[in-house]
Amino acid sequence: MQYFIGIVPPDDYKEQIASFRNQWASNRLRDVVEPHITVKAQSGLTEDMRWLENVRITCSSFQSFQLTLSEPATFGTAVTFLSVESKEIYDLHKRLMDTVSPSPELIKRYLELDRYHPHLTLGQTYWGMFETEIEEMKIAARDALAPFPTFDVLYVRVYKEVEPNRYVPFEDIQLTR
Repeated sequence: MQYFIGIVPPDDYKEQIASFRNQWASNRLRDVVEPHITVKAQSGLTEDMRWLENVRITCSSFQSFQLTLSEPATFGTAVTFLSVESKEIYDLHKRLMDTVSPSPELIKRYLELDRYHPHLTLGQTYWGMFETEIEEMKIAARDALAPFPTFDVLYVRVYKEVEPNRYVPFEDIQLTR
């Protein structure tokens, strides 16, 4: 069982993204986890849960901030996503990494620290989409998901794996206001 920590867009925009994703029959991402921006991947978030209280403490001392979703982009031909604009998300990621202290091997595996690139995944070939659909989705998202919102990040959400590669909300942790 694994965990990760994410930021959830406002409910109305989250529903807009989910509806947009559903237009691609081969996109099974919607069945895996709700739309989110990963701020801390699975590395170091183990089943023993010793990390959770430290994450709560770290988050409770981190100031809430604004985040802007922006233009769709891709990671090659495998993933299409909405870009994220926020200096603070990198700071929060770094603080959570310092709190959890995963091994260098796990940091590399989960593309964290210097390789961290915050984004909101719309679709990916890993979940059954074709490479041509990735590009189509990127182009369609420019109109379907605009205007791209700026919103206050008041909390982070811990997600728990309930079956292989399927995650559900586990706990929301408030940031400082």
